[in-house]
Amino acid sequence: MNWPSVGVVIPTRHRPELVRRSIAAVRAQKYPGDLRIVVVYDQAEPDYRLAGTDPGEGVPVTVLTNWRAPGLAGARNTGILALDGELVAFCDDDDRWQPDKLRRQVAALLAEPDAEFATCAIEVEYEGHTTARLAGRSRVTVDDLARSRMAMLHSSSFLIRREALAEDAVGLVAEDAPGSQNEDWDLLLRAARRSPIVHLDEPLVQVLWGRTSHYAYEYATKISSLRWMMRRHPEISGCAPGAARVYGQLACWSAASGNRGQAWKFSKEAVRANWREPRAAIAIAALTGAVKVENVLSALHKRGRGI
Repeated sequence: MNWPSVGVVIPTRHRPELVRRSIAAVRAQKYPGDLRIVVVYDQAEPDYRLAGTDPGEGVPVTVLTNWRAPGLAGARNTGILALDGELVAFCDDDDRWQPDKLRRQVAALLAEPDAEFATCAIEVEYEGHTTARLAGRSRVTVDDLARSRMAMLHSSSFLIRREALAEDAVGLVAEDAPGSQNEDWDLLLRAARRSPIVHLDEPLVQVLWGRTSHYAYEYATKISSLRWMMRRHPEISGCAPGAARVYGQLACWSAASGNRGQAWKFSKEAVRANWREPRAAIAIAALTGAVKVENVLSALHKRGRGI
């Protein structure tokens, strides 16, 4: 088999120990083809000591500073544009790949000549608990992604044909995403409009959840990014369960930030779209003082879930 060259983009900011762990996991891949890593520092002083070639594996690491829009999306694009491999993969600086992840995922993508984008399932690590998140399918469509964010399709599992990232195709990561949140969901939807996403439903990426995330409790940004997604992707508002899910999230984040009027408004929208939407119930319970959104979120994270 003629294995294509792969470039891996690892954005990072103020997490020196975690990024070294991620780099080591990529270097440990049992991948027969050419493999390169680009570490992109976003709004942080770069550590050029990470650059070089691993004596044991021969996997080179390039260290760059984000020269595009500040934020995760700009950092990803800086890395993409610095690479010339046939395939591009993402790995966040707090996540780790299983040793066979890349080889198996590349094989799955190459088995579908018309496919441009591949993902795999994840294992969520939170406060000592680990939970596998599976999709239960091998293809993911626009309808699937409008109905649900499908959190198991994590950015650290993304593998994309480089030509698909051209402006006249799927395009680069959206740098206008508020706070660089939901830029991964947006990229998935844009890719799925062109062709179904190939999904390897095995947990080949370990994702670290919790307070290591730069976005865990930025409620205002969460709200802005979800409203941005609704405007950008009419498929979401056109899918009743999908719209209810987003409105329910908006209600929860509004309640957590203390905006009671907005929380009630979004709760009503969620129930109107789908009266069974559980996030509306969480928001209403938070408004009455019965629960705290943070406590619900922590309990869900222990099960590998989120709001």
